[in-house]
Amino acid sequence: MSAEPRPPLPPFSRESAIEKVRMAEDAWNTREPDRVVKVYTEDTRWRNRAEFPVGRAEVHAFLTRKWAKELDYRLIKELWAFEGRRIAVRFVYEWRDDSGQWFRSHGNENWQFTDLGLMEQRHASINDRPIHDSERLFHWPLGPRPATHPGLTELGL
Repeated sequence: MSAEPRPPLPPFSRESAIEKVRMAEDAWNTREPDRVVKVYTEDTRWRNRAEFPVGRAEVHAFLTRKWAKELDYRLIKELWAFEGRRIAVRFVYEWRDDSGQWFRSHGNENWQFTDLGLMEQRHASINDRPIHDSERLFHWPLGPRPATHPGLTELGL
């Protein structure tokens, strides 16, 4: 496991949990697997839909496949609950496939962290819904969501 701390560290306060969630959102919106995997332990364990990657290498491969399929990906995460070393998140992301069909994916994640702030477990449940281009709500240049863009609650999602 990496000895490099990834603040904020547990136990989480409301403020530090919100910061951790926004940092994760920003990282995922880069769609850079090399960057994203650095926040997970070497032996991280995931459940994501029907896939169960274990370890950074499998997570990296998963993310590479994901962002090759989910084009123009834009994500918003929101803190749902926290306690000690655990954070629960709800999220929505919009993406299109290679045929141009847009989707809005709604989900929940449960995260568990080490004392160094690395994520050792990630359990995700996700549902996809096809949408028309005119129904899209996430309109910002690819990359992290601007601070002025509304979050999930403000968008009514």
